Parts: sequence; C-alpha cells; structure tokens
Amino acid sequence: MSQHATISVTHRQGECFEATVEGQRCAADYQRQGDVIRMTHTNVPPALEGRGIAGQLVNAALTWADAEKLKVDPQCSYVALYMRRHPEWQHLLA
Repeated sequence: MSQHATISVTHRQGECFEATVEGQRCAADYQRQGDVIRMTHTNVPPALEGRGIAGQLVNAALTWADAEKLKVDPQCSYVALYMRRHPEWQHLLA
C-alpha cells in the first residue's frame, strides 16, 4: 500500500471541503439541510487521481459532520463507497 501526502483541506461553509494540489482545485461538495448534509459530488482532476486526495476530502467532511452531530446522505457514489469501506463512519448515515 502506497503512502499519500497529507493535503491542507479548507472548509467553505455551506459549500464544500477543498484543496489545491499542484495548482488544481479538488473538492467534496455538499448541501446542508437542517441536521443532514447531502454529499453531492467529489472532484479530483484526472492527473491527480490515485493519490488519496478524494479520501482526505471526504474524511475531513465526515470529521466535521461528526463534530457537529450531523447526519450524512452520501449521494455521491465515491462518498457512499468510502463510507462502506470505513465502518467507523457508519453511525453518520442519514
């Protein structure tokens, strides 16, 4: 298993968790509705895929949701897969 560099993730309240990697924007978008966040889309440019960037973005979003006592509706297929593969986040499922 390869090691991935840790990225600096920024939370744009009410919109997304994002990072700029090698000058390119990567993001995990969400919409908040009450005590539920709908994770709608993750975007990592093809040149940056396979580096664990999407996972770090989603992990940051789930960590925030957990701290805020929010539930997560994983509408994005990547987020749904990430949550299935990481049972420690199952308690957040809406």
